[in-house]
Amino acid sequence: MPSLGRRELLLAAAVPLVPALPDLRSRSSSPSSSPPSSSALHAPFTLGVASGDPWATGVVLWTRLAPDPLAPDGLGGMPRRPVTVHWQVAEDPSFARVVRGGYAVADPAWAHTVHVEVRGLRPGAEYSYRFRAEGHVSPVGRTRTAPAAGWTGAARFAVASCANYEDGFFTAYRRLAEEQPDLVLHLGDYLYESPQEPGPGHVRGHLGRETRTLADYRQRHAQYRLDPDLQAAHAAAPWAVVPDDHEVDANWAGFTPQVPERDFAARRAAAFRAYYEHLPLRRASVPRGPDLPIHRRLAWGDLATVHLLDTRQHRSDQACGDTRVIGCGARQAPGRTMLGSAQEQWLDEGLAGSGARWDLIAQQVFLAQKDSWPGPEKELAMDAWDGYPAARARLLRSATQARNPVVLTGDVHRHYAADLRLDPDDLSAPVVASEVVTTSISSGGDGAERTAFTDVQLAENPHLHWVDSRRGYVVLHLDRHTLRAEHRVLDRVSRPGARVHTAARFELADGQRGLRRV
Repeated sequence: MPSLGRRELLLAAAVPLVPALPDLRSRSSSPSSSPPSSSALHAPFTLGVASGDPWATGVVLWTRLAPDPLAPDGLGGMPRRPVTVHWQVAEDPSFARVVRGGYAVADPAWAHTVHVEVRGLRPGAEYSYRFRAEGHVSPVGRTRTAPAAGWTGAARFAVASCANYEDGFFTAYRRLAEEQPDLVLHLGDYLYESPQEPGPGHVRGHLGRETRTLADYRQRHAQYRLDPDLQAAHAAAPWAVVPDDHEVDANWAGFTPQVPERDFAARRAAAFRAYYEHLPLRRASVPRGPDLPIHRRLAWGDLATVHLLDTRQHRSDQACGDTRVIGCGARQAPGRTMLGSAQEQWLDEGLAGSGARWDLIAQQVFLAQKDSWPGPEKELAMDAWDGYPAARARLLRSATQARNPVVLTGDVHRHYAADLRLDPDDLSAPVVASEVVTTSISSGGDGAERTAFTDVQLAENPHLHWVDSRRGYVVLHLDRHTLRAEHRVLDRVSRPGARVHTAARFELADGQRGLRRV
């Protein structure tokens, strides 16, 4: 997918535009316009607001009208008719200085969600936004545009992944929101597809069965979006998101589900439609049946380029099953791919042509080799890049073209810091990139600082600097000289309200290869 555009055009758009909808560009309004009068709905903004995918002069704004968000039909308690929504963007949270406004249509075909691509904003500026519909006003969100080309100031990004509603409370999202980052990068497992699974480790339960239909996925997204901590994180900053596996099905690969089923393509289409509906994505990411065009780039001035990857839709099926195994010759096949040839080429060209100080490769699964077995044999995870070593080598060769390549990873429910070599078994080879891995928001429960399992990993993998199995997130501080990764942890997620602290800090200097603990 090409990089985000930068047209200086005010555009109020409900996404996607379908023939039944009016041309909403002609319906943009002056900042002082008031919404049309119509019959009142009951508290339609139950799921909060969000913004995402910022560019230098604009950002996507999101909301969903859902007075009964957990309705089992997935329609949120809304009537089966389009509803006009008024949106505003202001330079202040009291909306004394409104600078943009317009109308969008929340269509029942898309669960009455609204995706507004606001244009004509100032680069590198903070804004407040809100929506109105049927006499009701939404919560206020805070967002920010990306800096203009050439900018190399300082930025602060948060990196998060893996929020299982049943495993713990979303306190980490609340603490992330309190930090007010410039941008949140969410690397997948935004929700989990499993049915309610009672057990001593679960603090609350999923509604309904395992998600399979569009109604199932809509209800599951709504259950997650009702969480006040997640709402706070979305309202605090713009997000850039990519899915991993649990947004659809555990460990799926291409059109192969974890367990054979009759029509996985239809399930994938339903999951991606609900994913798009509930997240602040641009029109370029509207699903096309079972396909979600999600890999893309975000530029943060000339300080950083974020390359957001898709490691599910185009990958080869896992070799030797999708768990950890010892000895799997099939994984070595040179034609095996994680990204697919088109995305590999897109990434290679993007890294080769990048003028950014820092190139952040935001993706889902562990890239560094990770042996989890003591002794000479290696136990490797087939769902991660260890199951695709030829594809990993191709990615790392592409990364050598960038000035400062840094891989950002989620999925594994632990914090890690790692160095990356073209040959992971040759410790005399030069480090070509670094990997910063964020732990989960809640998946895995409270966790522990150290375990016997992670002690084995540290002993068997000298390129791993550190590991911590508690819950939390990462905060990246970037400027033209240094990237610093701060690994935040919470003592617990089994009860709400935990405090957060920094467990470890790692730095890279401009031009340096290899992380340094500070």
